Amino acid sequence: MPKKAKELSALAVSKLKAEGRHAVGGADGLYLRIAGESRAWVLCVALGTRTNRSGKEVVRRLNMGLGPFPEVSLAEAREKARELRKQVREGIDPLQEKREAKARDAKQAAKSKTFAECALAFIEDKRGEWKNEKHVAQWRSTLETYAFPKIGALPVAAIDIDLVLQVLRQEVPTKEGGTAQLWHAKNETASRLRGRIEAVLDWAKVSKYREGENPAAWQGNLKHALPAPGKVQKVEHHAALPYVELGAFMAELREREGMSARALEFAILTAARSGEVRGATWAEIDLNAKTWTIPASRMKAEKEHEVPLSDAAVKLLKALPRIVGNEYVFPAPRGGQLSDMSLTAVLKRMERGGLTQHGFRSTFRDWAGETTNHPREVIEHALAHQLKDKAERAYQRGTLWPKRVHLMADWANYCGQVAASNVVELKQGAA
Repeated sequence: MPKKAKELSALAVSKLKAEGRHAVGGADGLYLRIAGESRAWVLCVALGTRTNRSGKEVVRRLNMGLGPFPEVSLAEAREKARELRKQVREGIDPLQEKREAKARDAKQAAKSKTFAECALAFIEDKRGEWKNEKHVAQWRSTLETYAFPKIGALPVAAIDIDLVLQVLRQEVPTKEGGTAQLWHAKNETASRLRGRIEAVLDWAKVSKYREGENPAAWQGNLKHALPAPGKVQKVEHHAALPYVELGAFMAELREREGMSARALEFAILTAARSGEVRGATWAEIDLNAKTWTIPASRMKAEKEHEVPLSDAAVKLLKALPRIVGNEYVFPAPRGGQLSDMSLTAVLKRMERGGLTQHGFRSTFRDWAGETTNHPREVIEHALAHQLKDKAERAYQRGTLWPKRVHLMADWANYCGQVAASNVVELKQGAA
């Protein structure tokens, strides 16, 4: 039987100075190793025998560090040594157990990696091959707007087809004030989003953060759950008021108070979109020139658009209050911009819930096309529609402004009239 080392006291251990290994007793195989200024605990224990290359059986020994001294005290080192020796007696290799535990921890950490973390890491990895920072910004913006609120905080390993469909089918506001599923309302954006989610999940699989098939893949997967991109039937929320009813409607609207009602009235007079009106600032308005210049950044076609202001529109603007520190023409009650539902709310209060603000653009288009002689290109330009014909686009740059001024003046006059069909003529002598 091997001789047991003398059990040293903590004071005796602290006085050891010579380099090398010093048995300290209290646990078989426990040593204090001294090398220069370094002092650390080491456990040396036999794990059994093995056959070497020469065919001889040799003792397989374990040398395992237990931590530095004096951070790990003598008592703690002895306790650790006893626990490890117990594992050896039970047939457990402590070093192998430590490696496996480390691997399990790493695997668990990988599983807890969130989709947002993987997406941002993927973007950083791909940044070098993408052409410019605008492309990087587009990737981030799409994912941050639509994916992160739904799945960003979830472990990337947990993303399945149901979660992907939740992202692609989420309800989003429409320009008309209603809502629709993202895949239907903004199919091109949603299709790009699907591809980006697929790429992030592929990256996560290669990086060992998830396993299995990609739930965002199109072929053999989402194509069976969603209409094909480019073939999605647009959801329309453009319920329009017949133009013969417009005069009576405008008379009722003008009796209503509130900034939202004035914004709706202005939107109708200018045939503008809801977002363009709600985001209008006083810096864009020139009352003397009777012009509203909407910057490209706020236009659907990303081109600056000038709107001629009729006398009725100018009168409305001059009657509005100016709030110090608020740049918006139609500010919200608590400051900032009116919400995208504010104009729809006015229609609901007027018991016109079946109508949408965007529908009044259709009312304008129907009125102009069916009852006036104004040229089609003038009407289309008033609606800020991009003309497909290059010759028309060249023509509109030089000659359409005076015609548009005349068109919007006619429209404002029509908005102020009650349709004749709603007036009953009382003749003298009638019973």
